[in-house]
Amino acid sequence: MDIRVVGYSHPDAQRLIAAVQQEYVVRYGGIDTTPVDPAEFDSPYGLFAVGYDQDGSPVATGAWRAREGTEAGLADGDAELKRMYTVPSARGRGLARRMLRFLEQQAQCAGRRRMVLETGTEQPEALALYAAEGYLPTQKFGVYREYEQSVCLAKPLPVAAAAEAGRPARMG
Repeated sequence: MDIRVVGYSHPDAQRLIAAVQQEYVVRYGGIDTTPVDPAEFDSPYGLFAVGYDQDGSPVATGAWRAREGTEAGLADGDAELKRMYTVPSARGRGLARRMLRFLEQQAQCAGRRRMVLETGTEQPEALALYAAEGYLPTQKFGVYREYEQSVCLAKPLPVAAAAEAGRPARMG
């Protein structure tokens, strides 16, 4: 899989966002209503990536946006994982794991200290991936924090050398 930073408004990103929203409808009965500003995914405060298969088809997506301790459950230096999705025909090939690791590395290079995410009980595949990658339960945050199906997880990110030295981190 070739992972490219494309931006939130890229047509392939928009197609995969629409697909993941339909996945939420099937699993939860509605779309994700978490407020999202496309500018939140612009460097240096975040990024939006699409993974392309060998034939050039967009098969996976993922993003992160900078978050700070202005909301309960979040801390200064957090990066919130968003829109992780793999098309059904490409599942089971480790693409989500590759996307996750790419996003963690990029957030780390941008000086983010912790990756946080909100998922749900109806996404057992996601929960298994995050557990295998070292994510642990954390205080609930976000729009769904009061919902029983909501699961919030976090993982510390090592301090990147570029961020530690005060140099700008390279994106993509």
